[in-house]
Amino acid sequence: MKSGKKTAAYDRVKDQVGYCGIWCGSCVVGNGTLQELSARYEEVIKNYDLKNWAPKIFDFKEFLKGLAAIKATPLCAGCRKGGGWEECPMRVCVAKKNIADCTDCDDQAACPHSASLEKMRTGSFRAGLFVKTTKDDPRKLLAGWAKKLKTRWPSSILFLGDGK
Repeated sequence: MKSGKKTAAYDRVKDQVGYCGIWCGSCVVGNGTLQELSARYEEVIKNYDLKNWAPKIFDFKEFLKGLAAIKATPLCAGCRKGGGWEECPMRVCVAKKNIADCTDCDDQAACPHSASLEKMRTGSFRAGLFVKTTKDDPRKLLAGWAKKLKTRWPSSILFLGDGK
């Protein structure tokens, strides 16, 4: 797969920070990593004829069906472009307060969505996503995060051989 095609999904979300502060460019469902990994895994499995090496109890056909389903998972456009969690309480709250994201809120101590926000951020950190948690300049954060993402597994595979 050509590098430009691999990074097209990333280019769509690389400048987007969600209402909750999650950077969409670091999400494997939005930046194309999930599809790229699935395609590469399928190629390796087929090229090495692994069905002949797998234990007999392993249902290779079902495994390939599951892999195809993962590969076909639609790319997330990010919440600012209509993707993400449809019932996200932060989406409505941030829009109502006319702020960029939750870190810009002056009422965080009394936030009715703090449990949801904490759960999302904790899960995101655990998954290796970058999350804006302070009022930092998003342009500076994105520049630093983009540089780090190119070396962080698994998203680094999007940039292999791109010469950047």
